[in-house]
Amino acid sequence: MAIFGNSSNPAMKESIFEKVALVSSPGGTMTVKGSVIKTFLLLAMTIFAASFTWYTVYHANSPTAVTPWLWGGLISGFVLAMIICFAPKTSPYLAPLYAVAEGFALGGISAFFETAFAEKFPGIVLTAVSITLLTALIMLFCYQTGLIKVTNRLRSVIVIATISIAAFYFVVIILNLFKVATPFYHGSSLLSIGISAVIVVIAALNLLLDFDFIEKGSQAGAPKYMEWYGAFGLLLTLVWLYLEILRLLSKIASRN
Repeated sequence: MAIFGNSSNPAMKESIFEKVALVSSPGGTMTVKGSVIKTFLLLAMTIFAASFTWYTVYHANSPTAVTPWLWGGLISGFVLAMIICFAPKTSPYLAPLYAVAEGFALGGISAFFETAFAEKFPGIVLTAVSITLLTALIMLFCYQTGLIKVTNRLRSVIVIATISIAAFYFVVIILNLFKVATPFYHGSSLLSIGISAVIVVIAALNLLLDFDFIEKGSQAGAPKYMEWYGAFGLLLTLVWLYLEILRLLSKIASRN
């Protein structure tokens, strides 16, 4: 039987943890506390970088002022994430760089939304951040208290749902490349809002799998550097959750 169940988070694959679980680490072993501390460090780096692009937009009084930072952050963040996923040992060095890259991108994206919905939904970004943090705390409470247990059945449902969402994203991207309108996702219809709401729920449930992987990695005595890897994986989910909450709020605001 595998030590770890499959996760829909690409950074938390079963094979990665199984490979490192049996490898001795001269620097110590992974702990939940260590992963939590490193998660907060990555979040702080992300927020700091996001603040830079956020204030750049308002200082220049133009969202296009951060376009290079936004795309640079997205592209470099994707490359760094792929390297970390395939080489977990690089996480202590690359995870902070990934957090900064994501911060640059998120700051620009957030500024775009804040500017676009300044009249219909003032404070949309702060609301999205608050809901994201509240959701994360609720999921952590549900996990720690056993209110929601990460069983094999629940894990399978979340994984299948997340893979389906990934396929959905792919279809949307392909349709957009061929100039085909996708109002069912980018519009503000009830169907579009419903789809975004479902995605938000699945993203939130992925947090349970991330918590479970970090705990089991600690119990299995994974190497110390896996604390950075676990924090990186959790950050991936939090970023996804935030962006989808922001999108959902924007769709609701567009109906007013």
